[in-house]
Order: sequence, then C-alpha cells, then structure tokens
Amino acid sequence: MFPGRRGMRITIVTIFPAFFDSPLSVGIPARTREMGLAEYRVVDLRAYTHDRHRTVDDEPFGGGRGMVMKPEPFFEAIEALRPDGPVALLSARGRRFAHEDAVRWSLEREVTLLCGHYKDVDERVAAHLATDEVSLGDFVLSGGEYAALAITDAVVRLLPGAMGTHEAAATDSFYDDGLLGPPSYTRPARYRGWSVPEVLLSGDHAKVQAWRREQAERLTRERRPDLWREHVDRTRDA
Repeated sequence: MFPGRRGMRITIVTIFPAFFDSPLSVGIPARTREMGLAEYRVVDLRAYTHDRHRTVDDEPFGGGRGMVMKPEPFFEAIEALRPDGPVALLSARGRRFAHEDAVRWSLEREVTLLCGHYKDVDERVAAHLATDEVSLGDFVLSGGEYAALAITDAVVRLLPGAMGTHEAAATDSFYDDGLLGPPSYTRPARYRGWSVPEVLLSGDHAKVQAWRREQAERLTRERRPDLWREHVDRTRDA
C-alpha cells in the first residue's frame, strides 16, 4: 500500500475539483475515508496548463461544433501524478462499466478517473494514456464528473468493512450470479391495503431464501433479458 495508508486511493482528474467536495464528505465515501479504507485525491486539470487563461480545450480539427479537450494537460497530469493502477477515461464511447469492474477495481492499490467535458476529449488520451475507457450507459452526461462519483461509490462500498457486513453487499443487484436483487419490505406489514408477502413473515429462512431467489430470477427475466441470457449461459457452462 501507499506509505502511511492502509487503503486504496481514488484519483480524480477534473476541471471542476469543487464538484466533489460535498459528495465525498457524506455516506459511505466519507466513512471509508475516516476508516482509512480509501483516500481521495482530486486534481485540478488546469494546474497542468501553461497559458494565462489555463486553457484545456480547443476547436476540433476538421471543423464542427463544440470544443475538444486538449491532450497535453492530461498527459502532463498523469506523468506528474504517477498513478499506480488503472487509468480510466470516462467517455460515452467507452464500454459499459459493470459490477465486475467495481469488484476488480476495489482490489487495486489506486484507480485514476479522467473526467472529460465539453464535446469530447482528444482521442490520443484514450488511445495512448488511459488503460481503459468506460461509460455508465447509453446516454450522454454533461461531464465525466457525474460518472466519476458513481464509479467511486460503486468501488469503495465494496472495500472490506465499508458496509459493516459482507451480507449487506452480497444481496445487492448484480452480485448473485449477475441477477437483479429481489424486492424488499419493512414495517408496517400492511399499509394502505397492501400486505407484505406472507413468506417473509413466516420465520422460515429456507423458504425466504427460496422466495428471494425466485423473485430475483423473475425480475431479471422481465426487466433485463440480456442479464438473464448471460446467467443462463453461465449456468449451462458451469
């Protein structure tokens, strides 16, 4: 690990460092930092520019609307920071970030997230600097900062001790064979005419587990047929 630290480091390179002040100071991200499980290093990309305007973008070659983030600040930032682990560019063109990525990255010493902005980031950053290019899904955000927060939370909540018990995470969606999580209920047992399924009140743990598995499979088949097909294929090959 890094000298003087027990946990991993999340490094975020952005033109909006203040964006992360509040989100990283509450909830599980804050708890993991307080417990020494994670450290956050938020880096201002403009610190690696060399003109008085601190310019990080320029017009695209070939014409067209929008501005493209320049390669130099990203390359100089990474050369100065010398990250020890994956360097991911957050991009709508990237492959979709998944639970398996969060698990894999939670085992790293450091994960570095490069936040794009404006229309695009110079392709040389993706091709020759980043080790990975990831997206949250098939939609476009106004900046990589939102994706960086989501990925940070997905990773650090898996660190041992972050959630108190392993079981709390093990019942999440995507954790058990890639299935969606089953429905959850709490008190009162009856509300506005809607009742909690009797099996959850039975005290029979085997029946409860069987019901939850059945519901997870049903929801995955109905809502995420792509995940269901992958689950069936894995089960068949096992």
